[in-house]
Amino acid sequence: MKKRLLALSMAVVMAFGLTACGGSGSGNAGTTTAAAGGSETTAAAASGKTYKIKLHHDLAEDSSQHEGLVKLKDLVEEKSGGAVQIQIFPNNTLGSDEEVAEMLQTGSVEAALIPTAKLSGFYAPLQLLDLPFVFPNRDACYGALDDAEFKSMLLDPMGDIGFKGINFWESGFKQFTANKPLHTPDDFKGVNFRTMSSPLILDQFKALGANPTPIDFGETYNALQNGTVDGEENPLVSIVSMKFYEVQKNCTISNHAYLAYALLFSKSFWDTLPEDIQKIIDDAATEAVQEERQMTVDREAGYIETIKASGCEVNELTADEIAALTEVMKPVHEKYRDVIGSDTLDKAYEIIDKYNK
Repeated sequence: MKKRLLALSMAVVMAFGLTACGGSGSGNAGTTTAAAGGSETTAAAASGKTYKIKLHHDLAEDSSQHEGLVKLKDLVEEKSGGAVQIQIFPNNTLGSDEEVAEMLQTGSVEAALIPTAKLSGFYAPLQLLDLPFVFPNRDACYGALDDAEFKSMLLDPMGDIGFKGINFWESGFKQFTANKPLHTPDDFKGVNFRTMSSPLILDQFKALGANPTPIDFGETYNALQNGTVDGEENPLVSIVSMKFYEVQKNCTISNHAYLAYALLFSKSFWDTLPEDIQKIIDDAATEAVQEERQMTVDREAGYIETIKASGCEVNELTADEIAALTEVMKPVHEKYRDVIGSDTLDKAYEIIDKYNK
């Protein structure tokens, strides 16, 4: 009898021990992942707590942005030992960029990758990144975007309006497409261009003597096809993925502006994360953005060949032609000096120049 009681007591103790160690299903899975994958064991993983993140972006699953975010997801989930679980929502599944930005502010969406041009209504200084010819080349661009002072200057103040800025991603430098060649400022006069609904971008085209018309990105192909507008500007990835070259006769490689994305978190959600989880996300974003940018660069030659193969003529601006366009659009910089912040703009010029090689 005593032996049976002792055996029963030991069984109860063992069962209790297994239950206590196991925790919830998600917590146990996270801790096991950490051990099996050789990743860091976070405090959250050890406690069995799980943080679930909905991550929005506006492009297709074959885009470098999506693939970069998959890299981010994999790194974070591995390094956190499963304590963080990220679900990516591409193609504006959760809503438009502007709608999702509002969801970040309320905390109903945890993270998003959003074009900085579409955030200007929330935080005006981000328009600095949309200024024409503000980045002379990719070295200067990437150097500035990854510079700690530059990032802090533009992203940290967004905490006051509900965003936690992590870093800057890209669609790349913008090019022009139109139904005629574009080489000089005079070539732009009277041409109807589709634009984003950004005052700064509208003023960029007005400076060229063109007629800018804000049209939703998804409606741009139809607008070009039916002649509502004669041209548009976008990075090569967008020109090819949306097949704008099918309804345009010319593509001008100008690198006249840059389409940056900001990786943002809901500030209210970010503040609930333990410091070790925050660091894991920061480090993963730093690694993933390098891969995303390299994919963008590697694919651009193929994009140009796709455009050429369609019969759309591709022209590359000369240094003198770029200088002439830069001069015509220079007043846009000064017009937005007070909007961006005079000190911010001057500091940006200084940092960009430091990396200009």
